[in-house]
Amino acid sequence: MDIIVLNRNAAEKDIRHILKKLEGKGLKATISRGTERVVVGVIGDTSKITEEEENAFRVMRGVEEVMRILKPYKLASRDFKDKGTIIKVKGKIIGGKKIPVIAGPCAVESWAMLISIAEKIKAAGASFIRGGAYKPRTSPYAFQGLGEEGLQYLAAASKKTGLPVVTEIMDPRDLETILKYTDVIQIGARNMQNFRLLLEVGKCKKPVLLKRGLSATIKEWLMAAEYVMSKGNHDVILCERGIRTFETATRNTLDLSAVPVLKQKTHLPVIVDPSHGVGKWDLVAPMAKAAVAAGADGLIIEVHTNPAEAMSDGEQSLKPDAFKKLMAELKPVAKAVGREI
Repeated sequence: MDIIVLNRNAAEKDIRHILKKLEGKGLKATISRGTERVVVGVIGDTSKITEEEENAFRVMRGVEEVMRILKPYKLASRDFKDKGTIIKVKGKIIGGKKIPVIAGPCAVESWAMLISIAEKIKAAGASFIRGGAYKPRTSPYAFQGLGEEGLQYLAAASKKTGLPVVTEIMDPRDLETILKYTDVIQIGARNMQNFRLLLEVGKCKKPVLLKRGLSATIKEWLMAAEYVMSKGNHDVILCERGIRTFETATRNTLDLSAVPVLKQKTHLPVIVDPSHGVGKWDLVAPMAKAAVAAGADGLIIEVHTNPAEAMSDGEQSLKPDAFKKLMAELKPVAKAVGREI
């Protein structure tokens, strides 16, 4: 909310009322009086004005229109930083010319399984290893993850392969434990608007990978990123993973148009998770290629040595050989758009 337009019939007491309300928010104003209307220019950090507060100004007597020049997601906006953010994690870069691929199982099930996958994805060219130690499941009776034991396996696999770890946090109470073992903290789709969790990870010094909510708009997604950044952590990675629509042919509808839209609106790096986007392993490769062509700064691919026996999301997981083939096929697509895999 940066400009308040009042109609020509607005009384002086109405203008004074508006100015008093702005002062109460720590803002100042300049007044421009024309023959047809009065324009109030709001001075100060207007990003702190919520939508509810903005709507309150809209219904005040004499107000004709309220306009916001700066985006409500000030820190995440290109108005705040025009140049794209580059995030460095143990020598790996997200947001640069090279497109990193984050790969691994949906859930850490055992040490033998994890290290086997880690070695295979490293050989195929992956840059990060991912795996869930705490699993948000629709059913309370489904496998919920190994907890700290799973984190220990991830850290050991990272030490052996050199691949930094990406893993999900669900509860602020687990943050201290997770920080000991991970390099990138993932916020899952179900927690995109868990504002307490967002504020807690915003106090951390490690990058945050923020997945888009199941039915979140791009604005809501960017506002979630703003929560993290408002606490000082500006190393936020946005991840498109599909949204819920009426279509049932795929698990979700992978919104690849979000990639170029976000590139216009934010300086934060944008990656794509085609595995969750489609939910079927044989559709992952074409959507991964499309994501790279659309301008994605990275990919998340689920890989499992035995998808048929996976405890979580086996249907959308690639076997190591299929992942290796995909990595090779991505290279010419990346080259065509001036990037590298």
